Amino acid sequence: MPAASLRVRLTAAFALVALVATGLFAAQTYVANLAQFRRDVLEQDRSSMLRGLASYYAAHGSWDGVRQFVDDMSDLHPPPGVTPPAEPDGPYAAVDADGVVVLPVLGMPAGRKLAADALAGGEPIVVAGKRVGTLLTTKSALRPSPGEHVFIDRTREALLVGGLGSLAVAVACGLGLGWWFAGPLQELTAAARAIARGELEQRVRVRSRDEVGQLAEAFNRMSEDVARQVRLRRRMTADVAHDLRTPLTVIAGYVEAMRDGTLPATPERLELVYAEIEHLQRLVADLRVLSQADAGELRLNLQALSPAELARHVARAHEHAARLRGVELTVEEGTNGTRVLGDEAQLARVLHNLVDNALEHTPAGGRVTIATSVERGRVLLAVRDTGSGIAPEDMPRVFDRFYRADRARSDAEAHSGLGLAIVRALVEAHGGAVDATSTPGQGTDLVVRLPRAG
Repeated sequence: MPAASLRVRLTAAFALVALVATGLFAAQTYVANLAQFRRDVLEQDRSSMLRGLASYYAAHGSWDGVRQFVDDMSDLHPPPGVTPPAEPDGPYAAVDADGVVVLPVLGMPAGRKLAADALAGGEPIVVAGKRVGTLLTTKSALRPSPGEHVFIDRTREALLVGGLGSLAVAVACGLGLGWWFAGPLQELTAAARAIARGELEQRVRVRSRDEVGQLAEAFNRMSEDVARQVRLRRRMTADVAHDLRTPLTVIAGYVEAMRDGTLPATPERLELVYAEIEHLQRLVADLRVLSQADAGELRLNLQALSPAELARHVARAHEHAARLRGVELTVEEGTNGTRVLGDEAQLARVLHNLVDNALEHTPAGGRVTIATSVERGRVLLAVRDTGSGIAPEDMPRVFDRFYRADRARSDAEAHSGLGLAIVRALVEAHGGAVDATSTPGQGTDLVVRLPRAG
């Protein structure tokens, strides 16, 4: 049996709430309001009877003929030809000052003298300050009168109509809210199934700013990220194949030619083959680092390090390359003895990659600066250059794997496009973050933020 939809569940829930609320209201009305109504009517009727009996006694000086007076007052005359019962089943009985029944009812015939305890719950009939009798209320007074039955029946009809109206409104609200909630969820379900079938980049309409709307926005972002990651992985596979194929083709060509004797195995050719092998080794090592970072298996030897000393060490390593390119390489120290918590070899690799990237894109006469500073409890390692900069459309992707803003030059210089991706992976493994800002034609700033030691 298929599960009920959200729309059906909401409608059923609203209908149930309406039924329960109506039932509770009806019960409260019957138990409290109708009972109070009956007590009020009885009290009013009893007060009227007391006043009538007192007036009758004051006018006649006795209780003779009081039964006829009560019948006339109550308009309870029997049909013509029908003898009234000696002991009518009336709501009230009356006794005189001596306790003798003058207004009989069933079980209390006229002329019977009642015991004192039987008069205890009665209402005294007082004329001119003198008690001339007692009014007793019988059990039949508690039974609703025909007029009260009409009122009760009308109350029931009103409750029934109100309950049906509440149920109709609840069903309408349930259907409306069911459509409001279920519609976007059905769209999300259809889009999720499409993604599962391989149809990426699904988008759903954002209809509101509430939780359902936020869910739709999150789904759209997730869909975009999934599609982008899939595209990146496909491109990464193609780039890995390309970066492996090029050196392997060079190596295979030279080895085959030397094996066949077409080319002699000179030191220069062997050096060229060895350089391509080193390139392959670096590529494999970079891919291994990224795979370890993705799997959370990158082991770090964390210790307190001097950011300034680390920057000077990296600058010395690149000093010769900068001189050959005609680029000024400087270090700016601003940590004032603050130490950073990190793995020395991996953080040095981060700075090496950043400086390498900056030198690659800075023309002769430019400047590359390695700066260290402290900001809001974090240690900053920044590499700034005055190079060509990065185009705005390339900024969101500079840390993507195998992404090359200048593919022609990067391919020519045999760069894998993994340098900045490795930087981000290593920095995030240290619990830090890295970001880039750039102005085309003026330069780029790459800033690494790391936790300080202690």
